[in-house]
Amino acid sequence: MFFKDVVGQEGIKKRLIQSVNEERISHALLFSGPEGTGKLPMAIAYAQYISCKKRTGTDSCGVCPSCHKFNKLAHPDLHFVFPIFKPEKIKNPVSDDFISQWREMLLTNPYFDLGSWLTFIEAENAQGMIYEKESDSIYKKLNLKSFESEYKAMIIWLPEKMHVACSNKLLKLIEEPPNKTLFILITEDEEAVISTIRSRAQLIKFPFIDNESVRAALLEIEDADWNLIPDAVHLANGNYTKAKAYLNPGEDEQFYFQKFQEMMRQAYKREVIEQVQWAEEMAKIGRDKQKAFFAFALRLIREYFVLNMKRNNLVYLNQQEKEWGKQFAPFINERNIVAFFNEFELSIKHISMNGNPRIIFLDTALRMVRLIKR
Repeated sequence: MFFKDVVGQEGIKKRLIQSVNEERISHALLFSGPEGTGKLPMAIAYAQYISCKKRTGTDSCGVCPSCHKFNKLAHPDLHFVFPIFKPEKIKNPVSDDFISQWREMLLTNPYFDLGSWLTFIEAENAQGMIYEKESDSIYKKLNLKSFESEYKAMIIWLPEKMHVACSNKLLKLIEEPPNKTLFILITEDEEAVISTIRSRAQLIKFPFIDNESVRAALLEIEDADWNLIPDAVHLANGNYTKAKAYLNPGEDEQFYFQKFQEMMRQAYKREVIEQVQWAEEMAKIGRDKQKAFFAFALRLIREYFVLNMKRNNLVYLNQQEKEWGKQFAPFINERNIVAFFNEFELSIKHISMNGNPRIIFLDTALRMVRLIKR
């Protein structure tokens, strides 16, 4: 992974390159920012740049033995930790049990979200977690001497998904790190990372990507429909993952939209039996996807309210969502918009607190009956 492969974020690239050239490499970095802003590819590019034997003033060389191994994500001094699930055949799984799938996912597309990753490893209804056993694996790797590079790099994707016991053990490592060790923690929810870890890592905040960089990156995609790119850039609002999804919608987004339509149609028609069946189906999709659905619903409610207010320049909807919204948007107005938001935010909170999803989805669906007629 090269810095040139990271979309936008030129200021952060310069800052990281400067830290290497001035020999001011921090032992722990916290990359924080919204989804789709390039934190993971930037972390890999930074680790590769540090290990590169012939780096330039702007990027890794790409030809030295270290770069060749980084290009396959198989460098012996590059380590990853990421959320996984517990398959039936593995009693205490760790990230290394899924490393081949992780490399395949990253090499195919380094811009992805947790839902896409869990779908890729067929986690089904399981939530992604970094389990307590992972701390033993981290200790073992980092207490070995580096094989080839001056630094050992440990990239931890979504530390907010880490078991508390694992977080506490990681904290001890960050407080007293082995010599020449680099931790890069990548979070989309900074406040959910334990405060003692946050206080000991150098924070680098990733802003949304500028539109011109998103547009340029989309134009480089082979077989991309150029007619869709302007809408993709607008809809993405600085999220490159979302921009790519607009050009090639994923199964999750299509599923969420379908279920949102069903929920609202059933509420409008007061189809209680269908609502019960709908809630039963949604209760089976896994908690991460359940929260993602309600977040998706929050976005649509906001966009349809803006569409109803005739502020088209502020609307971020794809073509399919816009077409359906021509009929649905009038139902989202100043009398019910706040209540809709409150219901979906409360649903996310209850799912996060391990509430019964069958009850949560049915309760939410039934409340839509009252709200949609306001």
